[in-house]
Amino acid sequence: MSDSKFDLSKFPKGMDLLRDAILNKGTAFTEEERDALGLRGLLPPRVHTQEAQLARVLGNIRRKETDLEKYIFLMALQDRNEALFTRLLLDNIEEMVPIVYTPTVGKACQEYGHIFRRPRGLFIAAKHQGRIRDILNNWIHRDVRVIVVTDGERILGLGDLGVDGMGIPVGKLALYTACAGIHPAQCLPVTLDVGTNNEQLLKDPLYIGMQHRRLRGERYDELIEEFILAVQDVFPQALIQFEDFANRNAFRLLHKYRDRVCTFNDDIQGTAAVAVSGLYAALRITGKPLNEQKILFLGAGEAGTGIGELMVAAMMEEGISEAEARAHCWFVDSKGLIVNSREDLTAHKRAFAHDHAPLADLLSAVKALAPTAIIGASGQPGTFTPQVLQSMAEINNHPIVFALSNPTDKSECTARDAYNWTQGRAVFASGSPFAPVTHRGRTYIPGQGNNVYIFPGIGLATVACNIRHITDEMFLAAAKCLAGQVSETDLNKGCIYPSLKNIRQVSLNIATAVAELAYTRGLADLPRPEDLQTYIGSQVYDPTYEIYV
Repeated sequence: MSDSKFDLSKFPKGMDLLRDAILNKGTAFTEEERDALGLRGLLPPRVHTQEAQLARVLGNIRRKETDLEKYIFLMALQDRNEALFTRLLLDNIEEMVPIVYTPTVGKACQEYGHIFRRPRGLFIAAKHQGRIRDILNNWIHRDVRVIVVTDGERILGLGDLGVDGMGIPVGKLALYTACAGIHPAQCLPVTLDVGTNNEQLLKDPLYIGMQHRRLRGERYDELIEEFILAVQDVFPQALIQFEDFANRNAFRLLHKYRDRVCTFNDDIQGTAAVAVSGLYAALRITGKPLNEQKILFLGAGEAGTGIGELMVAAMMEEGISEAEARAHCWFVDSKGLIVNSREDLTAHKRAFAHDHAPLADLLSAVKALAPTAIIGASGQPGTFTPQVLQSMAEINNHPIVFALSNPTDKSECTARDAYNWTQGRAVFASGSPFAPVTHRGRTYIPGQGNNVYIFPGIGLATVACNIRHITDEMFLAAAKCLAGQVSETDLNKGCIYPSLKNIRQVSLNIATAVAELAYTRGLADLPRPEDLQTYIGSQVYDPTYEIYV
């Protein structure tokens, strides 16, 4: 016992240890640990390995009849044993990501108040204004390095789910740990309860949030400001990721805080990076350079215009002017093509308005503009109609079709439709996963443009190297790095993203690329290690059980 690296005098004992999800190993506690830590008799007598425990939980989850039941089971496992939960995700990443995150997490958020078991993270309500610092101090872990925060107003493509949107920060942080190795004790999910305008929730007696309408204006901004300042005080090294804020707040909050604190908005910047990466990879199939692309977006919210802005930066890096780059990007919103003659445009839409006759819908825009790529970020299912897809195939030998809206039932088209209506010539990607499609004897593996390819690596670089600010340039570096990890084998299958099975290596490579840029720009506070990738890799959390005694 004297050789243990753990100070057992400060270690929880007995039931307190079994209730500590970070330290608990369940039946894997050794005989020596059971004696030293007051566990004798509190566990079944047989000691199991982590591998045996994995076999048990995997068998149990696969017996569940619905994905929502699987989600509930996984959250219960996370509540009692973080290491086993993370190992399960890491070893079965392709099977588990759609449960922990999109598309199942959308259904879980819709049912959150009805399936609520045990709180995770912090819930900060408008009535707590003036006491947010005290609430942050209630958190059990002191070295918080990544915070994912939402106000629940725009959960995926599902709209205002209020406090029930907490499933999103919880899921995102589980992926930070599984996919990049951020220690779970360094992760904090936060939901800001500023009310909801969802009539169903306002009438639901089981809703877990405050049943009043959303705050707007000065009081909302004061609450956000207090939260940001309190985080800087209590967790000064924390990266703050804004998640699923509505357009009315997402852009302005990012603009307000991006140069003051270490922050980013994943819906704007993470989505942009994964989409731009997909385009880089797709060009290896089409054979045409980036500056010859004409990209037509359906949806001009935070995701769509975020992609557009990063696309402009990517084109400018290849030598064309900003004005020329913007001329390659066109948008259709709910009122038709975004053109200069429209008087209803917000600032983020105005940046992509061009001189053109008004057009009422996407099909008209496709026929008039002859785009090489269509990118859906609209949340409107089925809007990439057979006529739209056929028109794209008439214009292009390999039409690029990205249907990025989540969850699955919000996708602009299915993978099968994309391949069938383009004679198997589409370069397709989606936001939620689709099964392989066989068309005329060839099997295609649809790429999933999942932000999980981007944000964990950004977070790992930030935590490992103490990066002060996250820039758009870093997201472009991440996009390039991700695209560079797509193999010829992947492309031959029609897949423009690397396998999720390699996600930890993908994230490590992205973290290294982002950290290199941070050091070049003077944005990393940690002295630069001689071997940057080896150093970052040494900071990665390993969910293999530690021996305490």
